[in-house]
Amino acid sequence: MEERIQKILARAGIGSRRACEALILQGRVTVNGRRAELGHKADAGRDVLAVDGEPLRAPEKPTYVILNKPRGVVSSLAAQDDRPTVRELVGLEGRLYPVGRLDADSEGLIVLTNDGDLTDHLTHPRYESEKEYRVLVRGTPKAEQLAAWRRGILLAGMQTAPARVVLEKETHGGAWLRVTMREGRKHQIRDIGALLGLPVQRLIRVGMGGLTLGDLPVGGWRELRRDEVRKLRQPGRAPDRVGGRPRPSRAAPARRRPTRKTPR
Repeated sequence: MEERIQKILARAGIGSRRACEALILQGRVTVNGRRAELGHKADAGRDVLAVDGEPLRAPEKPTYVILNKPRGVVSSLAAQDDRPTVRELVGLEGRLYPVGRLDADSEGLIVLTNDGDLTDHLTHPRYESEKEYRVLVRGTPKAEQLAAWRRGILLAGMQTAPARVVLEKETHGGAWLRVTMREGRKHQIRDIGALLGLPVQRLIRVGMGGLTLGDLPVGGWRELRRDEVRKLRQPGRAPDRVGGRPRPSRAAPARRRPTRKTPR
């Protein structure tokens, strides 16, 4: 059966569909010796696909791992400045790619998998996968600062989407916030905090796509259960509460029936 080439590559663990589309656009993918073009289809059981001249291997067994990333560890597969990578912390064979990257100074939940379709589902904006963070900011947040964060602010010329922001507790010189959002621009939480006068001191991702960090220790990892993988595949939904308050109902008002007058 013919399928789009990027879908075949993603299923084989090459990367997310978007990453595979980039490989095709870069001219690094061939089908039966000919350069592939975006939009072309192929039959994985009949055609010979290759990336950088290397024939595509049979799909690996799907693997799904949750890791509690420590601070100072990078989320890429290539080491940076001798800092360890998330892949080095997971003692499993085969190709595994991080989903939903965290910068080196951030901590918490990160998923590693060879399932390109799941990677696409968790990272593509159209699926609106929720991500939840505990954020330590410097200073005591004012009501108007939190309200602005919840509504969305202009950041680098683009309006951020509404987010759920709850003040958890105040500490000496700062406060812990719980932030839930459905978009994830690079350094977005840190940039919003800086713009609002609430510099981020610590950032921990505790949930993603319905999956929670739980009591997994820092630096620890485990394979996901089947029910957890199913949960990650579920479509994203808008938060039912914004800023700690229930969202207003969008149900249409009931239509009134016209009163029928009885003739005298």
